[in-house]
Amino acid sequence: MHTMMPDPYGLQALLSRQRRAFQQHLPVPAAVRRDRLRRAAGLLIASRDRLCEAMNADFGCRPRLMSLTTDIAVAVRSLQDAARHVARWMKPQRRELPFPLGMLGCRGHVEFQPKGVVGIVAPWNYPVNLVFVPLAGVLAAGNRAMIKTSELAPATGEVCRELIAAEFDGSEVAVVTGDATVAEAFTRLPFDHLLFTGSTQIGRAVMRAAAEHLVPVTLELGGKCPVIVGRSADGTRVARAVAQHKLMNAGQTCLAPDYVFLPRERADALVADIVREAAAMYPRIVDNPDYTAVIDARHYTRLAGYLEDARALGAHVTLVNPAGDASEKLEGECKLPLAIVRGASDAMRVMQQEIFGPVLPVLEYDSIDEAIAHVNAHERPLALYYFGHDAAEERRVLDRTHSGGVTVNEMTFHCGAEDLPFGGVGASGMGAYHGVHGFREFSHARAVYRQSRVDVSALGGMRPPYGDRLKKTIERQLRVKV
Repeated sequence: MHTMMPDPYGLQALLSRQRRAFQQHLPVPAAVRRDRLRRAAGLLIASRDRLCEAMNADFGCRPRLMSLTTDIAVAVRSLQDAARHVARWMKPQRRELPFPLGMLGCRGHVEFQPKGVVGIVAPWNYPVNLVFVPLAGVLAAGNRAMIKTSELAPATGEVCRELIAAEFDGSEVAVVTGDATVAEAFTRLPFDHLLFTGSTQIGRAVMRAAAEHLVPVTLELGGKCPVIVGRSADGTRVARAVAQHKLMNAGQTCLAPDYVFLPRERADALVADIVREAAAMYPRIVDNPDYTAVIDARHYTRLAGYLEDARALGAHVTLVNPAGDASEKLEGECKLPLAIVRGASDAMRVMQQEIFGPVLPVLEYDSIDEAIAHVNAHERPLALYYFGHDAAEERRVLDRTHSGGVTVNEMTFHCGAEDLPFGGVGASGMGAYHGVHGFREFSHARAVYRQSRVDVSALGGMRPPYGDRLKKTIERQLRVKV
């Protein structure tokens, strides 16, 4: 039994309503799951323009085509993929039993059972993607869902609330909006599973809150995702990938490259390549609809503070601002040009915290093992990127580091492959979803053993009084005299 708590926001009542509906409509057939997944995909397709406008309003400037790609299309693909495969994912899986049970007609299998009501706490940086992509796994698993959208993306949250309310009964899927106090109350609910996407600091608080009711959690956090550039790497490929993925969404991406390790003798040339590619992609910053704004003034001030701190401690900062846009105009639009920080050290705030913005520390190494040692000396990141064509070196980097996922000679693409698990490790999170991994994450793998007509306990001498028959059974298993 879950203890009833004060319910000023009606959250406990909503959870109780969903849980009752869940229990009343078990089991959840594949057709029902497919219908829910297709309805979710359909509302995204039908309302894509409205959602893009809302995201642009929340950020102040967010490219429509980027929003269509990163938030709408990715989520639709996840939902449609789940709808296509859910019947196969649901099938019980036969399991091998120890000798001689299988020969005696006993059988064992695993059934994937819905957990119940799953809470989803979505962040502001991809406010549609990170509602609907996890929702694909939640619905495929046969669950109900309560979703808390971010207070930093209120326009998008409100549109999501209206669209889901129009397409789903509140007992199936419901969206909760509101400020941080609502979010805190949400995370304290006795869900059957809770997914949180956000910072490591808040993730710790969410896990503490969930522990009160022993709610299992999936934490998708982040951390400082490193880029290790080998001596065999193609400089142009490196520069284009770094510029593209660091500046996509203005670096406000959990998978964004946080810092880059370059071989010392190639560092100057590679930094020049990154500057050139960034300038080609964004020849101007102010009034450029392709350049995403920092989400709000508080985060803009935070990033500017990182740069001030780095300069004060001896780093050299280069701003990639080809048109020479005035600082007051940049600040007015909450747009920060790519800032390359050379000479960064662990004493600087820019190397102590996840950046989540268009600031790029560049570190140099003489031996690849220096880069590996640096990664291993810090908390495990959500992603790691390696560039190079030296197979032995690549294997060394992968074998001797830990991260949630890896992309080689590109960035972030492992996240877009629906059949690969997406998740962190250590401080970058726990649990994984996407595709079948999401279905399993939000399902309970229930063991089912079926006894044959044979009295196995009597056959093995396992029923007291114990004697020679049980001794012989144990001797066969251990191959030693008892």
